[in-house]
Amino acid sequence: MKTLQPQGPARADAHGMTIALHGGARLQLEILEPALARVRLQPADGYREPRTWAIAPQAGQDVPWQGRERDDRSGFACQQAQLQHHDDGAVTLRTDALSVTLGAGALALRWSDAQGRPLLADRASAAYMHSHRLGAVRHYLQREPGDRYYGLGDKTGPLDLHGRRLRTLAMDALGYDPRSGDPLYKHWPFVLSRSSQGAWCGLYYDTLAACSFDLGCEHDNYHGLYRHVEIDDGDLDYYVIAGNTPAEVIARFVALIGGTALPPRWSLGYAQTAMGLADAPDAQQQLDGFIERIEHERIPCSAFHYGSGYSSRGKRRYVFTWNTTKFPQPKTLNARFHASGMQVVANIKPCLLDDHPAFAQVQSSGGFIHDAQGQPVLEPFWDGMGAHLDFTHAPTIAWWQQQLRQQVLDYGIDAGWNDNNEYAILDDDARCDGFGQPIPMHRARPLHGLLMTRASVEAQRQHAPDATPFSVSRAGPPGIQRYAQTWSGDNTTSWHSLRWNIRTGLQMSLSGLFNVGHDVGGFAGPSPDAELFLRWVQACCLNPRMVMNSWKADGTNNVPWLHPQVTEHVAAAIRLRYSLMPYLWSLFERASRHHEPIIRPTFYDFPDDDACFADSDDFMLGRELLVAPVVEPGATLRRVHLPAGPQAWFDFHTGERFAAGQVHTVAVSWASLPLFARDGASIAMAGAGAGIQRHDDPVRDTRLFRA
Repeated sequence: MKTLQPQGPARADAHGMTIALHGGARLQLEILEPALARVRLQPADGYREPRTWAIAPQAGQDVPWQGRERDDRSGFACQQAQLQHHDDGAVTLRTDALSVTLGAGALALRWSDAQGRPLLADRASAAYMHSHRLGAVRHYLQREPGDRYYGLGDKTGPLDLHGRRLRTLAMDALGYDPRSGDPLYKHWPFVLSRSSQGAWCGLYYDTLAACSFDLGCEHDNYHGLYRHVEIDDGDLDYYVIAGNTPAEVIARFVALIGGTALPPRWSLGYAQTAMGLADAPDAQQQLDGFIERIEHERIPCSAFHYGSGYSSRGKRRYVFTWNTTKFPQPKTLNARFHASGMQVVANIKPCLLDDHPAFAQVQSSGGFIHDAQGQPVLEPFWDGMGAHLDFTHAPTIAWWQQQLRQQVLDYGIDAGWNDNNEYAILDDDARCDGFGQPIPMHRARPLHGLLMTRASVEAQRQHAPDATPFSVSRAGPPGIQRYAQTWSGDNTTSWHSLRWNIRTGLQMSLSGLFNVGHDVGGFAGPSPDAELFLRWVQACCLNPRMVMNSWKADGTNNVPWLHPQVTEHVAAAIRLRYSLMPYLWSLFERASRHHEPIIRPTFYDFPDDDACFADSDDFMLGRELLVAPVVEPGATLRRVHLPAGPQAWFDFHTGERFAAGQVHTVAVSWASLPLFARDGASIAMAGAGAGIQRHDDPVRDTRLFRA
């Protein structure tokens, strides 16, 4: 590593600073908005990543398919800041929301908020480093013991990431450890920080290259306490986002990356999928049986998600094909789902096995990720070897969209579920077309998950122009929230997963991914016993996404009637979701319009209550409701901290009043999902009719909670 050194004083004006560096590179600082600034390293030989697909600051305007030029300033106000030259040679730029100072001589920036509290500070020694050997670049920042760090997407463990070392590198992480596993499925280099003095700040590194974030694990006696990011052969281009609260910082970050899609209302309902059902030799008969049973049990269900078994032959999966032995009349089955009030979503994969019927056609058009000789790069995939589709190649996008329409949407399926799209390609020679400007795959892996999902959404929009499109994606970088819902991936059934998955959902929300959830009951591992299954349903019934999904070695499926002794309680939790659908829909609207997380840790709404920063199983559902799921076996009591701020809190079910700012212990039974409303809450509800409730039921009741 070589430390980057300034070559003379900075050139500064009211819009920013330019620092010339030895070797011909430059560090450019720009004030984009009062609370938003950008710093980028401009290498002497040009950017490694000349385009970005994340930055979309103009509301309602997407990034071009070919990407946005990295130096493009469109969409930003680029307002003037106050410029101050200090007697010691330092330079400060100040807006109404932040200030930044470059000291004399050293290459180190210090950031403060409007109250003068420190936000960020580059390490005083060797803050910026570059390796000519590796192509890696590092950014070092000072660290205080009381700092708190959040974000980075689908991370496991406690919400405060201080002291951990984590990577942003998408992996197919089936069976990951929910407490310490890393990395998972997302590439999400955004850190939300709270300084020891209570100042909030966001730091987003706009790169598609893999990153390693050391948030206090490493120590070097010569440099004091620090944290750093290492970007693997990409560009250093970061955004500093100030805010008085975590809400302000998150909202500004999500606006920067293009906002959140408002999905169709049906996608808010409970949905079912299970690989065992679609994998069965008599799959169509099995799914007919599911429809009959869900109707018999009178359990509301808004969608069925086909696992990839509809395209399987043995264990191998062939996207955009139907196994007509298992599904002799798929259009008839899909019509049956629709007649029962369920939309249909189908699993689709971006990799063709080498014996796929379309493999030669796609290869001849140059449609695969390829090596230096132009040959498809083959990687292990679903009990075979396959080649990944290149979504930076216009003919491949057109082929994908045509196949999606003809083989999926024309069959009566409503949406695509983009799965196995981590693009975990290990070949150093692998590259993609890059829309005519080739990109090595180590700088493009997450991009393909993003563009795959965009291609699916646009095909659905063309197929049904009057319908709101919906999609799901397991992987992707910032920008994926413009198109899709996501989830925590292939979790494992255990009480351990139940508890720690709650944190992962909240971490995604703090990262700007709002439409999130988990596989209810656990995807892999053993079949859950009755108590664990029920508690999982209760914990997830008020998440943005509620999908029951599983793949069990013993052939069982996570379905509402898995354990008859708790089916009544399972159904009650699902019906609670539907009764709260008007309130839940209002939260999705706020997520789309105001960039607010739907679920969030209690400190998001109550940052002045220090007790809310303690590790907790609780979470807020919007501003009005606090959810306290039971996550311990055999529990008869549940302790919950009801934050200070409101005059009081109320048990949502009974109306019992509780003092704010205190820990309370409440009795729980198997039927219990502790739920509390803050004083002043007004909750629009669909009511609890005798019939099967629907996701589009009108508001029939309003619950008011007043001290």
